Amino acid sequence: MDLGTLLMPFQFAFMQNAFLISLIVSVPTALLSCFLVMKGWALMGDAVSHAVLPGIVLAYIVGLPLILGAFAAGMLCAVATGFLSGNSRVKQDTVMGVVFSGMFGLGIVLYVSVETNAHLDHILFGNMLGVEGHELWTAGIISLVVGAALVLKWKDLLLHSFDPAQAQASGLPVTVLHYGLLAALSLTIVATLSAAGLILAIGLLIAPGAIAFLVVRKFSTMLWVSVLVCMVSMLAGTYASFFLDSAPAPTIVLILSALFILAFVQRLYLTRKTSMQRTRETSGTA
Repeated sequence: MDLGTLLMPFQFAFMQNAFLISLIVSVPTALLSCFLVMKGWALMGDAVSHAVLPGIVLAYIVGLPLILGAFAAGMLCAVATGFLSGNSRVKQDTVMGVVFSGMFGLGIVLYVSVETNAHLDHILFGNMLGVEGHELWTAGIISLVVGAALVLKWKDLLLHSFDPAQAQASGLPVTVLHYGLLAALSLTIVATLSAAGLILAIGLLIAPGAIAFLVVRKFSTMLWVSVLVCMVSMLAGTYASFFLDSAPAPTIVLILSALFILAFVQRLYLTRKTSMQRTRETSGTA
């Protein structure tokens, strides 16, 4: 292909908006994914991403902004999960499965009972090629707030993720950190509604952090590596989708999945190589 063909995606306004929303949402999703991976909250991200659907539908019925309904439903899901798991013998992953599937089902029932011109597939799978100016502003403001909060408080959040008891003994506001992280998760999912939708948002919230976790060994390095991985994957997926005639969001998730497999294979190889070297050193010493 010639240079004109390669640069063709950048000539269209809808593609320019798609690239811009990719850059905007890649920062908070990547940063948050590091904490979700370290804390073991992958299912929490999945639960909240599904649970915002009834909030969106109810906000549409009442006439409120959709982002308010999505945020309220996400926080309700997170708080309900914490309350049920803390006051019953049922494990947290089981509670999350029940809560998010129930709220997602409620959202589907509410949606089909309301006459609307809104497309459900845009809510579920995103509509990056149809992003409008106000959605860019909304995603930008949320990304700035969440990204700044995570960068400023990353050390406190890291200690809370590893050892909540030690964090409390150190005088950190554990409750504030806990619900602050849940609020950041809900807000980030709201920011990614236009880009990835509800279902595919989980890929952006988990894969970058998982890839960085396999590649590096220092958490501060893990943060910026995850942002770089997410940003490159989103731009590459959006660009490739133009020529493949595919939806950008699934293409992005496929790229992230491929990068995760490569990172896993590399880590497996390095671990095995290190193990063999130690075995040889031990044999030589003996």
